[in-house]
Amino acid sequence: MKTLTKLIPVALLALSSSIHAQEPVVGVANPESLFVDEDPLLHKNKQATLHIMRELLQCNQWDRAREWMTEQYIQHNPNAASGVEGVVYYFTQVLKREPTENCGELKTPVVAVMAEDDLVTVMMPRTYPHPNKEGETYTTTWYDTFRFVDGKADEHWDPATIPAP
Repeated sequence: MKTLTKLIPVALLALSSSIHAQEPVVGVANPESLFVDEDPLLHKNKQATLHIMRELLQCNQWDRAREWMTEQYIQHNPNAASGVEGVVYYFTQVLKREPTENCGELKTPVVAVMAEDDLVTVMMPRTYPHPNKEGETYTTTWYDTFRFVDGKADEHWDPATIPAP
């Protein structure tokens, strides 16, 4: 009976964790408002990040990449080569992204933008198929971090992995 008494709370705890779902990750109402800062250097870097997010990643205007990226642009995403040419090739030739002429405002949901020294991190919600519940999805947080040199992104990190064949 003592063993059963000890097992009941453990079983309930295990069950309760599968019953309660996480809170969904959601972006703010006006994501562009997060790309400003009172500090002039942080503001400059956040604004360059906004251009990367909007003109490059959202609207695929990769012919403008050199406006916001250095030539050497060190890439830590395992799917794209370093250098501005490697990144442009990845988005235009591998992913075959077509440019959008009129970009407008940033439509990508953004949770937060953090800047310190020469780094800017953008946090965004991501939705994935739930691996244990067919037909259901879950959200998590994706990030992109950029290191800036003279107002241009010179290095990039994200949690990307190499896709399975």
